[in-house]
Amino acid sequence: MSIYLPIAELPVNILLIFGLGIAVGFISGMFGVGGGFLMTPMLILVGIPPSVAVASVPSHMAASSLTGAISYWRNRLVDSGLGLVLMSGGLLGTAAGVWIFSLLRRAGQLDLIINLSYIVLLTVIGTLMIAESIRALWRALQGQQPVLRRPGTHSWFHGLPLKFRFRQSRIYVSAIPVTAIGFGVGLLGALMGIGGGFLLIPALIYLMRVPTAVSVGTSLFLTLFTMLAATVLHAVENRSVDVVLALTLMIGGVIGAQSGARAGQAVKAEQLRFLLGILVFAVAARVGLDLLTKPAELFSVISTEAGG
Repeated sequence: MSIYLPIAELPVNILLIFGLGIAVGFISGMFGVGGGFLMTPMLILVGIPPSVAVASVPSHMAASSLTGAISYWRNRLVDSGLGLVLMSGGLLGTAAGVWIFSLLRRAGQLDLIINLSYIVLLTVIGTLMIAESIRALWRALQGQQPVLRRPGTHSWFHGLPLKFRFRQSRIYVSAIPVTAIGFGVGLLGALMGIGGGFLLIPALIYLMRVPTAVSVGTSLFLTLFTMLAATVLHAVENRSVDVVLALTLMIGGVIGAQSGARAGQAVKAEQLRFLLGILVFAVAARVGLDLLTKPAELFSVISTEAGG
């Protein structure tokens, strides 16, 4: 059963796209991640142009984040002050990401940069997750307690100026590193089609010392607004947001996330991280293989604006 994607300009099997939405939604619900860093490369692997995949996934991420953000907000687990500071950097990063996206697209290097970026990012993240989960599983087998960092310890950036007290997070820290983190998340979101929660949450927990539940809620808050901004900017600047593709993924994602959340509760955290690390590493390897494999067609068609 095929459906035509007007922006991607190609017919696709709607059941395949719907199933992909369910699968990534299941993974998102099971592992507690946004799934954009898996959704975008998987869309590319099934034949969706990278520019359309990157631009269409943020709308899916925004819709997925909305329900979670409302739930955490009602439970007072969103630090609005911290979220606004993150968002100030996040929106700037999103605008910069869309601008770089446009430059690379006009230069004809967008597909290559996106693929290379995913190979590097997923390989690093997958390796770190596998290594950390193996250490945690080994400690559990040996009956050792997890190694916790002593409370009250500070990093070098705690001495920076422009400090603010974020009461919900119970931290007193400079706005400079917080804004920088938001900028990085927004940049990656617009340029690579990822929500950034799998990077933001560890940064808030381990660097900023924000409580885990507040980190997740604040991450959803930031993801909602940066992904909305990315969708609007991509639609206006690049005209590469495929509404049909985004809606199909959204419906499948909502269905899959509910089942994944129930499945995730039955598996230990260390095992979840190990499985996710294997999955991330496998996707990186698959993207790398496609990049190195000789294409069936040794040419590409790109649109160019009429010059003077």
